[in-house]
Amino acid sequence: MDPRSSDSPARATLIATVTEPAALEPAALERLAVEADWLEVRADLVGDVDPGVLRASFAGRLLYTLRSRAEGGAFAGRGEARRRRISAAAGGYDLVDLEADRDLASELLESIPPERRLVSWHGPATDLAGLRSRFLHLTRVPAAFYKLVPRADHPGEEMVPLELLAELGRRDVAAFAGGEIGFWTRLLAPRLGAPLVYGAAGARAAAPGQPTLERLRRDYGLPELAPVERLFGIVGSPALASLSPRLHNAAYRALGLPALYVPFEAPQFGDFWLEIVESEAPAALGFPLGGLSVTTPHKDVAFAVAGATSPLANRLQAANTLTLRDGVWEGESTDAEGVVAALAARGIEARGRRAAVVGCGGAGRAAALGLSLAGAQVSIVNRGSERGLAAARALGLPFVPLAELDVEPYRLIVHATPLGRGAADELPLPVARLAPGTAVVDLVYGEAPTRLVEEARRRGLVAVDGREVLLRQAAPQFLAMTGRALPLDVAARALGLEVVP
Repeated sequence: MDPRSSDSPARATLIATVTEPAALEPAALERLAVEADWLEVRADLVGDVDPGVLRASFAGRLLYTLRSRAEGGAFAGRGEARRRRISAAAGGYDLVDLEADRDLASELLESIPPERRLVSWHGPATDLAGLRSRFLHLTRVPAAFYKLVPRADHPGEEMVPLELLAELGRRDVAAFAGGEIGFWTRLLAPRLGAPLVYGAAGARAAAPGQPTLERLRRDYGLPELAPVERLFGIVGSPALASLSPRLHNAAYRALGLPALYVPFEAPQFGDFWLEIVESEAPAALGFPLGGLSVTTPHKDVAFAVAGATSPLANRLQAANTLTLRDGVWEGESTDAEGVVAALAARGIEARGRRAAVVGCGGAGRAAALGLSLAGAQVSIVNRGSERGLAAARALGLPFVPLAELDVEPYRLIVHATPLGRGAADELPLPVARLAPGTAVVDLVYGEAPTRLVEEARRRGLVAVDGREVLLRQAAPQFLAMTGRALPLDVAARALGLEVVP
């Protein structure tokens, strides 16, 4: 069915963007045929590909794109060389991307019928009037689809393409903001009429902020477009790698809640708060914000902007949860509960254990306080003495400089620094010196256990994966934001945990 049809089902058209030769192998194309409606061949990255070869393994429709360097691609040629390649592709592809600033010459248009044209523009941030003017320029040429992607460098700029979609009310315009700040607009755009959603076929993104096709499907439930009456999200820098959207959205789908949870990449929390939250810009489009998870490095500032805060957040001077209730943003910290509950789920009692929490950011301070309240004898450990001493004094706990840490006397170690995310990173702790019976908690997480967790388990120690902590701290967040209990089995499976820990 044509995605522009007024009686189209609540479903987006997924386009798998090929940026690497591996995605053109027959087995890969057959897999993509199951997951995507269209295949976009980025000829500037993988070269020209015979559409007949593609059709032998991919049953969907084909889009040819020769993205220029001027618009974020790799093709440096111009003039006749560019026109020749595009014109040749038009004979075998279902759709050809034409850049409005360089591909609308009459001789090229004569070789491509309107139903095979996608007229596009990628450029710098602009206001609504500027983007509207761009749209009018594009639509002077008849085409099947139009695509506008202004880059967003600062919070607030990403709202412009969504505002244009809402104003136009058309089903032939794909518009979203480029860059990491604009990531979340790709998820709301199809709910405002944008017919096409692009996802990288493999690990290499075609542009900054482009998600993989797998993530679009797994984390956000695409191509289905479930109703959205309220928007939630995680604010951080970085935020795009967070597994929180996968967890929360899976729970929304399981409970039938009309909500969407997205990552908000925010280098500066204050700018995000002013331009997105206080401006109520999403609400103006029909997607009011109801709650925010807050991660590194913004938990302190989140506490400062909250209109009301819990006693625990007050003691920590940090908040990882902001919930809008009766017009007031309330700040809470669930990080402490996440660590203690994850240990308890493994049968580990914190009471009486000597514990070292390595790292004194918002998550580290919360873990230290939570364990202390649970009866553990906690020391705060940090590389920087000044910051570590300040955190330890605020919580009434002893401080140990990281360079002086002897891990052997401790029976509980919590790693709360950003180190150890990569498989090749050095171990943040001397696992070989940990005594038998020591429990290790790594707050860093990814799609699989970190090296620290794997090494600890290899030595026969109980090691709590960061995903287990995420699950447990998300439960009170979910309840505060939605009023419903988090279905732990659904959330655990979404995180790749075989059973609820």
